[in-house]
Amino acid sequence: MTLAHKTVSTLKSALLGTALVLGTAATVSVMTAAPAMAQDPAAEGRQFGAKAGELVNTANELLRENQAAAAISSLNQALAIPDINSYERSIINQMLGASYYEQNQYSEAIRYFEAAISAGGLLPNELSALRVNIAQLLIANGSYAQGAQMLENYINRGGEVKPAYVEMLTQAWVQSDNYSKALPWAERWFNSASPKERKHFDLLNFLYNNLRMPGKQADIVRQMINRWPEDKTLWDAWASMLANGGREQEAFEVSKMLYLGGALNTEADLMKVVQYYSFYDMPFQAAQILERELNSGKISQSPEKLVQLSDLYRQAREYKKAIPILERAASQSGQAKLYADLGEALYNEGDCTKAEDAFNNAISRGYDAGKSYMLIGTCRYENAQKLDRAVCKGTTKAQRQGSEKNKRREAAIEAFDRVPASSREGSNAKKWISFIRAEAEAVERRCEFEASVEQELCYVKIKQAYDAQIFTGTFDLDDEACERFIEKYDSIYRVKVADSSEN
Repeated sequence: MTLAHKTVSTLKSALLGTALVLGTAATVSVMTAAPAMAQDPAAEGRQFGAKAGELVNTANELLRENQAAAAISSLNQALAIPDINSYERSIINQMLGASYYEQNQYSEAIRYFEAAISAGGLLPNELSALRVNIAQLLIANGSYAQGAQMLENYINRGGEVKPAYVEMLTQAWVQSDNYSKALPWAERWFNSASPKERKHFDLLNFLYNNLRMPGKQADIVRQMINRWPEDKTLWDAWASMLANGGREQEAFEVSKMLYLGGALNTEADLMKVVQYYSFYDMPFQAAQILERELNSGKISQSPEKLVQLSDLYRQAREYKKAIPILERAASQSGQAKLYADLGEALYNEGDCTKAEDAFNNAISRGYDAGKSYMLIGTCRYENAQKLDRAVCKGTTKAQRQGSEKNKRREAAIEAFDRVPASSREGSNAKKWISFIRAEAEAVERRCEFEASVEQELCYVKIKQAYDAQIFTGTFDLDDEACERFIEKYDSIYRVKVADSSEN
């Protein structure tokens, strides 16, 4: 996060404004007020001896002249004097820390400040101030968690809570990736900020996101969108947050609004909209958007994108729109699968001839022959079924077998017969062949049955005509269609009558 990356420089800038050279000012006042302090029991032990005082005063003058290295040398001499008291030791170490700080040697500065505390010569308020300085230096030196905890401890013990401390704690805990510790300070920093800047909102958004607090993140992002409605990244974050929170429909509405408003221009953003429309069972709208952006050049044209477009049109059952797109994709890529997809689209349109060409192209490129011939056979059979069913009356078996419908059925059988036995479609192909042949046989059985029914009815009418002849003297058959059965009827029934009369 950008804000977190700025922590070190921010903290160092803050440190430059603090009174780290506390020891220097204290030394001067002590040296000038030594006689008075000697008379005060409370001040007993908080004064310098002559030798140490002289070296410290020299160091103080050197620091004022920005000669920190020379000051360090003088202070080390003072520190080496035997039997200096705890107050002298604390002040000298404190001045050494300040000298190293002036040289940007933060580790050494921290070490001497800690020695000043350990020496035991400082008053409680001086100790607190020095601990704050140490905490700030630790943070500036990259020991974020240690420095932040030390600064927190100071505040928890009743120390003054300055706005700079709140910001420093926020950024130090963020920099140490301890977001749960950073959050209360970040919220405090946010609430006290006036006016609130983008960085305050960004930090809370970052923390709520990482701490998985979608409710609070939603609230802060809404506030940000109200302030910066033109910032598309906020809308993207809002949509993403809605989706991750199980509110995909709302996320879709946000993305749709951004698209319709012209805010989405990158390929990734536009493809996200296409995917949303597809996910919500609107493949036709998804296809229209994808095709529009492919034509505009905002989405790069590639065989994969063309395939996706054709798939969307096929899902929408817009096969006529899918076919030319698939033809382009197959031609560009030469992939067997695309030719097979083209064949399937043509099959769905009932164009068996072109479908077979596409499937043959797929097979020649290594596509599954079994699946291809199954679809070829199915297409041929379905085309056969579009023709009227065979008419038995007035047709012969030979005529029916030579009909267009039967020829198409035989062509379907030929395709199913080409499905390799080793293919997973092998058993299905055999079932289809058996089914089509059984269907043809059923037609012939139906014709035979219809013929037998007609014959039996005519036989009844012929018998009735013969029976009436006895009374009328004439053979009068009232159904001309039955005349073709008279000869056969006579050969079966009238001969027997003649034979019996002769006897």
